[in-house]
Order: sequence, then C-alpha cells, then structure tokens
Amino acid sequence: MTRILLSGCCGKMGRNVISIVNERKDCEIVAGIDIVDDSSIGFPIFQSYDEVEIKADVIIDFSNPSLLPDMLSFAEKNNTAVVLATTGLNEEQIKSVENVSEKVPVFFSYNMSIGVSLLCEISKTVAKVLGNGFDVEIIEAHHNKKIDAPSGTAIMLGNAVKEELPDHYFEYDRFSKRQKREANEIGIHSIRGGTIVGEHQVVFAGNDEILTLSHSARSRAIFATGAVNAAVFIAEKENGMFNMSDLING
Repeated sequence: MTRILLSGCCGKMGRNVISIVNERKDCEIVAGIDIVDDSSIGFPIFQSYDEVEIKADVIIDFSNPSLLPDMLSFAEKNNTAVVLATTGLNEEQIKSVENVSEKVPVFFSYNMSIGVSLLCEISKTVAKVLGNGFDVEIIEAHHNKKIDAPSGTAIMLGNAVKEELPDHYFEYDRFSKRQKREANEIGIHSIRGGTIVGEHQVVFAGNDEILTLSHSARSRAIFATGAVNAAVFIAEKENGMFNMSDLING
C-alpha cells in the first residue's frame, strides 16, 4: 500500500486526486498540506511541512511553486519520493528539483496525462520523418484562471520536436516583428478563456499539405489519474529523475 502525502489537497486538482485514490486499493492518502482546513476531507491536514509527523512513501504536489523549497527539504530529510505536478517552475527551481533527485526519486512532468506523453512521442517521430521541410507551430488553450503562459505542456511538446530538430528555437511573439517567419522557428501560441481544461495542437505545415496532431483534455481527472499512477510507480524506486515515458515503458 503506497502512502501518499497530498500537497494542495483542498484545491481542484487535490480533490480530483482524492477521488481517484478512493477508488483504488493499492494506495491511500495519509495526510495533506493546505492553507485551507476542511475537516470533512477524511485525513489530517497540515498548513506547512514543518508540522507533518505522519510517515508517507511519496508526496503528490499540486500546490504552488512558492512551496517548492519546503517540499523538497521535507522530501530529502524524510527520504520521501516526490511526484511534482505543479506548473510554472522556472529554470532555477527545476535545477533544485534535479539536485534533490540525486538523493530521492522524483517524478517530474509538465503534464500528467498519458495521452499527452504519447503526443510528445508522436510529434518527435513526425519531426524526424519530415525534417526541416515543414514549419512547426504549437497552439495551446487553457481556462482563464491559468497564470503561466505558454503552458508547460506546450514547452514539453516543443522540446520533443527539438530533440529531432536541435537547430530550431521557440518563437513566442511575432506581433512585435515585421519580418517573415524563419525556417527554424517553433511558434508557440497561447489562448486563455472560459473553462478550457487543456487543448494542445502541434501543426506541421509544408508545401501544399498540413499535418496536425492534437490532444484534448475534457476533465482534470486525467491529470489526477496520471499523478496517482506516478506515485505508485515511483514509491519503490531509487533516487533519480523519472517522467511519463518511464511510466509508460515500465
């Protein structure tokens, strides 16, 4: 039985994780971290990692990047695995995650959906086959409450393409330019509106033909399911960085 410490347990994603775990028999949530105290949630809630006295095998983090240092410190001190599902991390924060992964197992992905992970692999294959003969554009859409743009998933898709086209670079803003598109650009475009859960398209545009790969998230449950699967997967691993490709490939 995998014992989970859920950070951000009273938020929308946290409650989705709770719902998923309640339907499984291979894991349980033993405690949560949140500034909100909901006595009906079914397990102890602590406002900070300093207060936690309950042993857990893995942390699932759906909170805020500002809590990252405390979470990583707790994980290292207590030898607790980490599933990092918080978005909007900067390069310095990602580096701190990599440093801690030398001592405890860390599962880090910009998107916890298995479908998105497969989309990355397919995009990489298409980029390899089409080479430099097609222009690449990435379009992402999310709800109007999302803070970061572009989405981490858009960056993940772009990085997948760049593995096969290493001379390409990201272009985020063409509005300030008056010039034609460069052949080695990967355009990234963000849409924010309504309650869109998550839409991603990778467009390969060539001479007289267009190939579009897409993924549509219809609910947050898919991300919660991926995070719980990752928690069970990583709980028994040694130190190191893991991602959705590791989970898919066993």
